[in-house]
Amino acid sequence: MNNLKNLKILYIDDEDYIRNNAVEYLSFYCDNVYEAKDGIDGLNTYKKHNPDIIITDIKMPKLNGIEMVKKIRQNDTKTKIILATAFLDTSYLLQAVELGLIKYLVKPITADKLLPVLKSCTVDIVEDKSIYHLDNGFIFDILNTTLFQNKEQIFLTKKELLFLELLVKNHKRAVKYDELNNYVWQGEMSDDAIRSIVKELRKKISKQAIKNISGIGYQVNVKL
Repeated sequence: MNNLKNLKILYIDDEDYIRNNAVEYLSFYCDNVYEAKDGIDGLNTYKKHNPDIIITDIKMPKLNGIEMVKKIRQNDTKTKIILATAFLDTSYLLQAVELGLIKYLVKPITADKLLPVLKSCTVDIVEDKSIYHLDNGFIFDILNTTLFQNKEQIFLTKKELLFLELLVKNHKRAVKYDELNNYVWQGEMSDDAIRSIVKELRKKISKQAIKNISGIGYQVNVKL
């Protein structure tokens, strides 16, 4: 987590106890942690400090988290934004893609939930990529491992998600059979199993979305 040291993090929550604890915890990993108590305060603090990462609650007085993010995204598509929510809702997933949110976390936010996301954010700040466009208007959100088309979530099986995730993460090359075997099937892949998954994914996305590289493995078609 050393990469976090020099980054700037803004934590926004109207509950003092939660916010104070979060700021104290984040300060162990980052030298530049700022806080705000509502959407208006958050917007002003964002403008003042220009943080690399924003972690914000949704339900807040004066200006809620979604509306605040919409204002930020009018001129800023680069800042990494993590949304905190009391419950999981597909509509939040859709808005996460539309607003370029990095991740949503279900409260209570604990260290085991937050640390992997912060780690992903640091990687994403370097690579500046978390949303990938496939054929026919499909969008794959790699951090939330979700697939969308025309603002609708496309539900995939666990193995289909793992398969697609590995291909998208390595879209610049062919993913080898043994990599797929280890990542998706934990070493127990069969020829029928891999053919079945490719067939189903091609049905759900397009025939051209996933191509077989003879004798090597598979590669996904990502629009750059």
